[in-house]
Amino acid sequence: MHRLTLLVALFLASLGTCADEVQVAVAANFTAPMQKIAAGFEKDTGHKAALSFGATGKFYAQIVNGAPFEVFLAADDENPARLEKEGHAVAGSRFTYAIGKLVLWSADPDRVDAKGDVLKTGSFKHIALANPKTAPYGAAAIEAMTKLGVLARLEPLFVQGENISQAHQFISTGAAELGFVALSQVFKEGKVTGGSMWAVPASLHQPILQDAVLLAKGKDKAAPAALLTYLKGENARAIIRSYGYELR
Repeated sequence: MHRLTLLVALFLASLGTCADEVQVAVAANFTAPMQKIAAGFEKDTGHKAALSFGATGKFYAQIVNGAPFEVFLAADDENPARLEKEGHAVAGSRFTYAIGKLVLWSADPDRVDAKGDVLKTGSFKHIALANPKTAPYGAAAIEAMTKLGVLARLEPLFVQGENISQAHQFISTGAAELGFVALSQVFKEGKVTGGSMWAVPASLHQPILQDAVLLAKGKDKAAPAALLTYLKGENARAIIRSYGYELR
């Protein structure tokens, strides 16, 4: 009996030594789904994912300057591609884990109409968006407003967040009456979680292809490789879909 107990203890100890932690830089729009995915990842593999959330452009700069991230989940495909080209990421490891959707959203259920005409005819003092220089969703918002012909009129009303999470916070707290956010921030299990929303047509901006990539610091490590594999699995993909993202 004692021998069996010892064997079980040794087996469990060996599992512990195999488990590891992966440092992950995650685009702010993907906060909620990634938190759920990380919990499932730990349960299913034993590995832990230490998550940091922020603007894609800022993460790029941090990674280039030696930040200890091992996996990068960006809000675009350009920054991961640059990291690959520059040798900061493992060549051939990049893939699109989600396709994002831009929405115009207000915490006021009567503010945003189904066609987005509020941008042309509505009366408001502030409109929030993420910094277009560092956040792909902010850049997409600028592109959409340009194509709609409203950028010049709305630009003086901008309240810029450091990332998409801060832009959402400005709107949800009333600092801005409406603004551009990711669908995933206001959508769960097939429905909008509150307020009013207009889904910006994909024809008004470049596709928001969100790429994942294995960074140089994660090369030949079990946990980073396991996380990227897990992201491609059906459990993770089901969570991603539930937040309104499209998949390839």
